[in-house]
Amino acid sequence: QVQLVESGGGLVQPGGSLRLVCTASGTIYSSDRIFWYCQAPGKEREFVASIKWRDNIKVYGDSVKGRFTISRDAAKNTVDLQMNSLKPEDTAVYYCNVHPVWGQGTRITVSS
Repeated sequence: QVQLVESGGGLVQPGGSLRLVCTASGTIYSSDRIFWYCQAPGKEREFVASIKWRDNIKVYGDSVKGRFTISRDAAKNTVDLQMNSLKPEDTAVYYCNVHPVWGQGTRITVSS
């Protein structure tokens, strides 16, 4: 079974950028879709973006369209989430998911 480790979180000012990386150990199958979710304090986990491993088809949540970009590197077995124009409401723990496996999450804090 694949294992997932997220990295790249931290503190950033509003309007800034961060790049999250989800590193997978084990096999990601061509039919797999890799997801990024976020969970803010006191809120439910929310869909951010996803990418289909085989054909690179991407889907974004409404709140991040035009600001975040998801990409994959098959050679490295990683899925990146480039986050631009960050807002305080993006503050959350971000999780990588390949059903049914979840990473441990990485925290993003957007604050001045």
